[in-house]
Amino acid sequence: MRKLIYIFILISGIACSEGAQISHTETAKLVAESFIHKDNSTLEKYTTPQRYRSLVSVQDMVTSSYSGDTNFKVVRDTVYSDTAWVKFTTSHEQKPETFKLIKKDDQWKVTETGLRERSPF
Repeated sequence: MRKLIYIFILISGIACSEGAQISHTETAKLVAESFIHKDNSTLEKYTTPQRYRSLVSVQDMVTSSYSGDTNFKVVRDTVYSDTAWVKFTTSHEQKPETFKLIKKDDQWKVTETGLRERSPF
């Protein structure tokens, strides 16, 4: 009986670790919501170091009046190999915003848009 329980726990652990990878649109949602709710540990996990620093530097000025649900909605998204673009709206901004994401170590991360780089939308 004990062996059966150990095998079940082992299989459950493997299954959960394989499903841990999240999509580029889910990553964009996590970053937008963690920025608004000032959850900097999540924000840091799903952004590149440069993007994290830039978001944190403006976070207090921008999010002071935000409260409630973000109502995150993807307007459009596209993926080119290890680069993705997600255009989205939230209840806190009138205009849609766009995140550029890169796949780093099998995890999507929001990154800076390069100088003169344009989104595909």
